[in-house]
Amino acid sequence: MTVDVVVFAVLDGALAVLVVRRGEDPYAGRWALPGGFVGDGEELLDAARRELVEETGIVGDGLALEQLKTFGAPDRDRRPHRVVSVAYLAVTPHAEATTAGTDAEEAVWRPVDEVAGTLAFDHDEILATARERVASKLEYTRLGRSFLPPEFTLAQLRGVYEAVWGLDIDPGNFQRKLRSARDFLESTGASAKPAGGRGRPAEVFRPIGEPFDKLATPIFRSAM
Repeated sequence: MTVDVVVFAVLDGALAVLVVRRGEDPYAGRWALPGGFVGDGEELLDAARRELVEETGIVGDGLALEQLKTFGAPDRDRRPHRVVSVAYLAVTPHAEATTAGTDAEEAVWRPVDEVAGTLAFDHDEILATARERVASKLEYTRLGRSFLPPEFTLAQLRGVYEAVWGLDIDPGNFQRKLRSARDFLESTGASAKPAGGRGRPAEVFRPIGEPFDKLATPIFRSAM
């Protein structure tokens, strides 16, 4: 059994994913998600964190890893024995520097739209499943704040929703939706200068609750 890890961040307004270039067969030279075999007696979550740090240098202790799905199609792996993989999902507010290791030649952050359709094994399916899971969780939970620092503006949060959903969201509509979701954010009382230094200062917010807590009032993509 193996584990694979999908780690998302928002970079330059686009949804990005952490990928590694495989240094060994099968699929040597191809991009893939970080992951590898589970050790004897090793917990799945521990294996996911270990593979993440071994192949990318990123310590996963600070990431909220959530089990995504088990992938077990008979032809998902070219090796002679059947390999079932348990995929994990995480998001991070910043793309940490990477250091490739073990059987990974390179570890980088890439826009999801750039690598989709090019990954080894069945990792394109895993990536698509993870992207839809995150997009759905933005509708029903507080997960969007996990892409941002502890304090942020509504414009920054809107940028996360736009990147994940692939939509251009009307700022006024988004602000009304967020302000009606009273269990999501609270004002810090501070303000931030707008990007470029022009315009009115923007109100700064902090999140309420935990990332995977459900919202009392969902924020639907279809309403944007």
